[in-house]
Amino acid sequence: MDLSAYSTHTDLALDARDMAQAARHGQEIPGIETEMSRENGIRVTKINVLNEEGSRSLGKLPGHYITIEVPALRQKDSQLQDRVATKLAQEFERFLKDIGIPKDAKALIIGLGNSSVTPDALGPLVVDNVMVTRHYFELMPNDVGPGYRAVSAVAPGVLGTTGIESSDIVQGIVEKSKPDFIIAIDALASRSLERVNTTIQIADTGIHPGSGIGNKRKGLTKEALGIPVVAIGVPTVVYASTIVNNAFDMMHNHFQDQTNNTGHILGLLDNMKEEERLMLVKEVLDPVGHDLLVTPKEIDQFIEDIANIIASGLNAALHDSVSVDNVAAYTH
Repeated sequence: MDLSAYSTHTDLALDARDMAQAARHGQEIPGIETEMSRENGIRVTKINVLNEEGSRSLGKLPGHYITIEVPALRQKDSQLQDRVATKLAQEFERFLKDIGIPKDAKALIIGLGNSSVTPDALGPLVVDNVMVTRHYFELMPNDVGPGYRAVSAVAPGVLGTTGIESSDIVQGIVEKSKPDFIIAIDALASRSLERVNTTIQIADTGIHPGSGIGNKRKGLTKEALGIPVVAIGVPTVVYASTIVNNAFDMMHNHFQDQTNNTGHILGLLDNMKEEERLMLVKEVLDPVGHDLLVTPKEIDQFIEDIANIIASGLNAALHDSVSVDNVAAYTH
């Protein structure tokens, strides 16, 4: 039986790492390096996919992935948001240094997504809030103070409204404006309810619009555009099948607190592996079109908050004159 139709779509390397570890019963994954740290409710996981073996295990391209997880981010704590923006600025600045992007490199920020669809509006919202400076360097270079770099930003829209692939639009902009590297912002899909709207991923492997929801589209990559592409994404949607499967796990844990005989209540499903249950749920939902993409009802506020966090973090990371210590001033 071909089970590929029921595979789990996810853009997060951390999701893929968790699935690969579960399949190996918690053993180390060859070709993968992982480092994790935690501070003030913010967990940072760095995953390096070193070779093709690691790439096959995770289903992710070889490269460097940083995931910033903040479970309490949905509580609308402004002080926590400031700390996350500061942490993002610090990690992103270090990330650029590690992949060889110099301080004076010209940046082009691409806000992918559809501004008319709230869960997909992350990229355009970030573009609306980042500090753009390229025009100053072009028109009045002698008036630009130290500690700034040339930054431009554009939201190219989506294929359904423009009729043009985002990658083709970006390629034209790159040829004309000649940036040194690209920062691509996009909304992602996750297989974990806990990571929706609470997680930021940074990667140096570029970005493939729609990959998390199973769409095969032309990507924004170094190979396609000729310059490094750093991707920043936040999962804003999850599949209905994932919700059903996660709800089963929560029921199992709930009943386990009450009785040692969960198998009597949950039957055969209690002995199935998580991936087997998920494939079963998808097999039931897919044919009737019920494996919907779902987003929280508070998505309007979530997407605005996370876009402000990313924009302020980028402002501090890209411009030395915007102090990381004072990043809160740029967040609200």
